[in-house]
Amino acid sequence: MAKQKGIIKLTGKIGDLSFYKSKDGYLAREKGGVDGERIKNDPAFARTRENGSEFGLAANAGKTLRDAFRPMMMRAADNRVTSRLTKVMSSIRKLDTTSDRGNRSVGVAIQNQGAKDILKGFNFNVRSKLNTILYRPLSLDPGTGEIQIVDLVPTNHIVAPANSTHVSFTSAWANVDFVNGTYELALSAPSNLPLDSTQSTVAVAPASAPTATGTAVYILLLEFFQEINGTQYSLNNGGYNAMNIVDVA
Repeated sequence: MAKQKGIIKLTGKIGDLSFYKSKDGYLAREKGGVDGERIKNDPAFARTRENGSEFGLAANAGKTLRDAFRPMMMRAADNRVTSRLTKVMSSIRKLDTTSDRGNRSVGVAIQNQGAKDILKGFNFNVRSKLNTILYRPLSLDPGTGEIQIVDLVPTNHIVAPANSTHVSFTSAWANVDFVNGTYELALSAPSNLPLDSTQSTVAVAPASAPTATGTAVYILLLEFFQEINGTQYSLNNGGYNAMNIVDVA
């Protein structure tokens, strides 16, 4: 992979060279590799096919989780969250100790506590990680989905971006079925606080628990706002917001 230089940037194919635009700029690469039909049918590539199958299962599991929390991700996610989450899911599916190679899946592996521990703590926005902006312990009631932060003093316990005046907390609980690709999401009402020295206890919980079967995933979302003439505006289109998997059960 090579970077294109010069005033004119190319996209498309010229001979064996492919020119394209990516998040890293305009790039070029040479056509190569093994023929696709051979990979599909040649016994010598059986391991390759198995690896490809399991990568696909991991990617689907990541998509299911992203779909479950899409309403929140629209306010707090970086542009590489898909690939980062797929990598996490790939690590999780390796803990499937019962399925044949090529069929190991997150849906089976997630039953293990070790797999849940891998997913716990995932940050959807690496530009704003929860443990780098919130310096106060939080507690979770898995029966209600309530997340509580006791004796929070925003100016002391929150690293807020410049020009922000308010912070909002929202909790979410989704039961995610990684086997069938289904989910049910329950959201709390946001708790909005001024970024001042007032001490308070934040408690956010969904109005009711999701009833669908699946793995319980609990999330906390922090959003920053700037108030102008009585209206609060999100900063940098959500670029400073944090969204974190608090627990998996």
